[in-house]
Amino acid sequence: MTGWIKEFKEFAVRGNVMDMAVGVIIGAAFGKIVTSLVNDVIMPPIGLLAGGMDFSNLFINLSGTPAATLAEAKAASLPVIAYGSFINTVINFLIQAWAIFLVVKCANKLRKPAPEAPKPEPRLCPYCFSEVNEKATRCPHCTSELK
Repeated sequence: MTGWIKEFKEFAVRGNVMDMAVGVIIGAAFGKIVTSLVNDVIMPPIGLLAGGMDFSNLFINLSGTPAATLAEAKAASLPVIAYGSFINTVINFLIQAWAIFLVVKCANKLRKPAPEAPKPEPRLCPYCFSEVNEKATRCPHCTSELK
């Protein structure tokens, strides 16, 4: 049993697991920021342009009982299709995807590829000017002896 606990401890404190945990926590916080951006900043102007419509309150009442708002329908436990919430969620997803795309694009720009080692000048035969291996003593093309 002790080997099992030791193995789990090594797994839990491994760098990849810790990095993933930090990523999940940051991602959750980032999701809250984007949700607030969508609900509090982006959706009100879109609703205004759409004639003062509040997307989060759009729903289809599946029962015969009338309900003026989604909150009223949910309080009465009426079956509803809350497609306005779905619209908000889709817009939220698109904004998160766009923001993550921009972050990854910026991170890729910051990460510079390792510079390639310059290729040495090829050795040329002084007689036929063909490329010759550095260790060769004779040119394989014209068979001249090389220095």
